[in-house]
Amino acid sequence: MFSKPHCPVIAIEEHYWDEELEKTYTGSEAGRPGEQYKRLHDFTGIRLQEMDEAGIDVQVISHGAPSTQKLPADKAAALTRRVNDRLHRAVAANPQRFAAFAALPTAVPEAAADELERTVKELGFKGAMLHGLANDVFLDDKRFWPVYARAEQLDALIYLHPSLPQADVRRLYYDDYVKDFPIVARAAWGYTVETATLAIRLVLSGVFERHPNLKIILGHLGETLPFLVWRVDHALARPGQKALSFRDVFTNNFYITTSGNFSNPALLCCVMEMGIDHILFAVDWPFVLNPPAMEWMATVPLSDADKAKILSGNARRLLKM
Repeated sequence: MFSKPHCPVIAIEEHYWDEELEKTYTGSEAGRPGEQYKRLHDFTGIRLQEMDEAGIDVQVISHGAPSTQKLPADKAAALTRRVNDRLHRAVAANPQRFAAFAALPTAVPEAAADELERTVKELGFKGAMLHGLANDVFLDDKRFWPVYARAEQLDALIYLHPSLPQADVRRLYYDDYVKDFPIVARAAWGYTVETATLAIRLVLSGVFERHPNLKIILGHLGETLPFLVWRVDHALARPGQKALSFRDVFTNNFYITTSGNFSNPALLCCVMEMGIDHILFAVDWPFVLNPPAMEWMATVPLSDADKAKILSGNARRLLKM
């Protein structure tokens, strides 16, 4: 019989929405009234109540997708700064329960690097969260490398979070089925493919050769990549490829969280491929609610010491909490 060990619980992929930023969203990205929507705008009521009921001590809060990554270049830096300042005030009002990942104005990469530094050094943020494509450009593009250089310099983590796939991909891959299964282009499959593709592209880009101490987080137990790491690594080692050890980069520079993927077989695969020190707890609140995550962790067939690392030990070490 397994149980939760006696340790703090830090959940590191927990979301909110900023009212000013939300007004820039249109179409399928715009908010819709409902319980989930209300939770995204709450810091003092149901968020804390549901943390207490589930036994979660700390949330590391980040803006939901697409965050600030579709803003035009002439507005991105100023608006993103206001978004982060408001999040800082919410965290500062209850620093025992909340920490934060920054949003970044990726439309202006140098400003994004500066905003990462400002939020880490001045506001105490733990790094930044990036969401899918930035104005339809993959984030491995060299124009974004100043952000990764600054993250390495600051020893701050970059969390790669899903967003909607690019419009042509949605049309070609998913439009046949989105009427009956609207979530297939999102959390059921589209998010995973897009984010795993970005992670692979980052490794292929050479950014980790330039910045060997860069740390990247993937949610949802690594967006399937721990399951595939052997095959990807083996295929990329065939004759005719540029010399690269995908496994070395992925298992050294990437960390993964449990957000929205509460499966014992999947977790054990991740432990075997990544090592226990590379796995952190997350829920994906409010898109996923807290109780299933906490109930699952009590059943995980790992030692209490390993569970304690997942639940808070690794977060405290990596995020300097």
